Amino acid sequence: MSKKKFFICLGFILFIYNSYAYSIENKILVKIENEIITSIDIDNEYKYLLALNPSIKNLNNDDIIKFAKKSIIQEKIKKIEIKKNFNNPNVPPEFLEQILRSVYSKIGIESLDNFKKYLINKNINFDDVKNKLEIEALWNELILIKFSSKIKIDDKKLKKKINDDNRFLKSYLLSEIFFDISNLNDLDDKFLEISNVINNKGFDFAALKYSISPTSKIGGKLDWINQNSLNKNIKSAIYNLKKNEFTKPIAVPGGFLILKINDIKSTKIEIDIKQELIKLKNYEKNNQLNQFSKIYFNKVKKNLKISEL
Repeated sequence: MSKKKFFICLGFILFIYNSYAYSIENKILVKIENEIITSIDIDNEYKYLLALNPSIKNLNNDDIIKFAKKSIIQEKIKKIEIKKNFNNPNVPPEFLEQILRSVYSKIGIESLDNFKKYLINKNINFDDVKNKLEIEALWNELILIKFSSKIKIDDKKLKKKINDDNRFLKSYLLSEIFFDISNLNDLDDKFLEISNVINNKGFDFAALKYSISPTSKIGGKLDWINQNSLNKNIKSAIYNLKKNEFTKPIAVPGGFLILKINDIKSTKIEIDIKQELIKLKNYEKNNQLNQFSKIYFNKVKKNLKISEL
């Protein structure tokens, strides 16, 4: 895979991951084509979710187990599709290091060595974590190959967002819940259900339960995003919100988005128009690739035979 493709993949890879103590009998619980998911697989996924979402450790074990099952099913589906499209797929070490850094920095860990120690303390195999990250990276590479020709960037529209004067630029630290529904008439009821869970158990929990985005594994957490990178609908939806408030469902390709503001900051900057345009174009590419990824995943899933035993 080319470096250019992997840098783009890294931009929209928003992938992720103490343990409940009791003996588990290893049973096959799910079959997806020729892939199987066992009780041990789900137990390991349970550990990953708790390791990267410490805030959910006090939640009901049964709920977290359900999330772990959903998560590992998503991973197996991606793995099957990767095998169909790549011969001997691999991720260059330098890109895997960048992905790892993105993962451990989100939980406040500053180095790879400290991350490895953290995983050991959680009884998690580092090679298993690398394998999970490789699957997500290869999935993103697959999406890039299939849909890069369909990406549409309006340079003129992006340039209108840019102001070359000294000014304050507002940035948001967001979390997301991306979901879909089969009937638009059910949207209000679905939002009421999700918002009740958010208010009672927290946004992280609701993201694990309802979101079909890869970010669900880290409670829906996103990186800092400046206001110029947001499209008109999203900017309008969050404009009057305060810290810790969340939006109503926002229509996006493939479903609906609920965003929560975790923090807001304003920085006085002198905008470099050329560099800002590059950032906006990359953000728009990554945003479109994320939408294509969600739509394509749902299509792949519908075409697979999934049997729960």
